Amino acid sequence: MPNRLLLKAAHSKQLESFTTRNRFTRPVVHRYVAGYTVQDAWKIAAALKTDGINVSLDFLGESVEELSQVPDAIREYRTAMEHLAEVSPGATISVKLSQLGVLLDPQQCAQHLEDLLHTAAEYNIGVELDMEHSSAGRPTLEIFRQFLPRFPRLRQAFQSYLRSTLADLASFHDVQPCIRLVKGAFDEPVTLAFQDAAEVTNQYKYLSAWALQHLPDPAFGTHDESCISYVIYLAKELNIAPSDFEFQMLYGIRHDRQRELAQQGYRVRVYLPYGTQWYPYLMRRMAERPANLMLFLRSAIGK
Repeated sequence: MPNRLLLKAAHSKQLESFTTRNRFTRPVVHRYVAGYTVQDAWKIAAALKTDGINVSLDFLGESVEELSQVPDAIREYRTAMEHLAEVSPGATISVKLSQLGVLLDPQQCAQHLEDLLHTAAEYNIGVELDMEHSSAGRPTLEIFRQFLPRFPRLRQAFQSYLRSTLADLASFHDVQPCIRLVKGAFDEPVTLAFQDAAEVTNQYKYLSAWALQHLPDPAFGTHDESCISYVIYLAKELNIAPSDFEFQMLYGIRHDRQRELAQQGYRVRVYLPYGTQWYPYLMRRMAERPANLMLFLRSAIGK
């Protein structure tokens, strides 16, 4: 499981202020974040495409505090889509509904999402909905279900560490959704989420098997080699072609493995974040991979 102390640090305004103002942390930030502008992200998306790797572009930011903040996010998503299909055919954008105000006004959030879905269709770009903290989980799934009949390419993330995930997936079985399966990287109580790392991994493998057998075009978001190997093995056993599912990984993590999988004929997509609101995202990456924490701390103090 992710380090809970680091997950709590993701919400510390004092640590955020110190980290974002510290020039020595920039090299670590750029390891996991494409840059501050969409132009930075486009360049990296184009470079990844030359390796046969698609991207899902993520404009960093989450949980707006006022609805007046939502239009800025919408404009950024639209700008991001303008040239994305040109530099990286097959690209998608990843959208956080908390960034569109789902916790403040779910109905208005749904309208904003519909507008983005129409824009994405014009540019031939797919849309993926991130699964965030559990507070946004239920309204996110409700909106996902609402739009599936009209936008069947819409993809929803599901987290294997949540105890409710299997039941949630089963509830969508009748509409055959496209999903992205991830382990989960938020601080959740034991009543909602498995806390043991081995248990989360076993749950991930179980849900992977369920998705391969029951759902179209599943995406598996993982860097865990045991999970990657299991998906490859099971797909072969079930005679599922590499073109009928994909692996998704985060920018800055295991790029050699990403490229290797692409060369082996598997579909690979990199989650490519950009923007100035990188602090919570970076802390979750540190929580998932504590070995990187020392690198981050050394950078923060200029060593």
